[in-house]
Amino acid sequence: MTKQFPRIVDLGEIEPNRRRGGDLRAMLTPATVGSTSGFMGLAIVQPGDRIGEHYHPYSEEFVYVVSGSLEVDLDGEPHPLSPDQGLMIPAHMRHRFRNVGDTEARLVFHLGPLAPRPELGHVDTEETTPGQAAGDRAAQPTGAVS
Repeated sequence: MTKQFPRIVDLGEIEPNRRRGGDLRAMLTPATVGSTSGFMGLAIVQPGDRIGEHYHPYSEEFVYVVSGSLEVDLDGEPHPLSPDQGLMIPAHMRHRFRNVGDTEARLVFHLGPLAPRPELGHVDTEETTPGQAAGDRAAQPTGAVS
């Protein structure tokens, strides 16, 4: 058994991932810190932007809103999210985050347990282009795993 060591990761060390909308930074992951039970990161969503609808077949997702005004669609039903609120999203539940305010939104996310392989952990259910309007709920189902 390999001994794990604590590691501090600065947000600036992580490249932005904008493939699904927003600016996603997976900070504490198996690749960055050797985690074995899940991973944690920060999502930065600009006004009018969103993180496209997807689901996680193996993991629950825990979200904490740090700042901004968001709506999360859970299996198609919208719910408001405000700073200092947390949300647990069960595995297999489709979800999409939309910044409906006029300031940047930040949310911390944690997923666990890990999928058997990284490419199996996330299933996109719509096409999303960076900067897509938060109010534009029209989606193109993809079923793509990524």
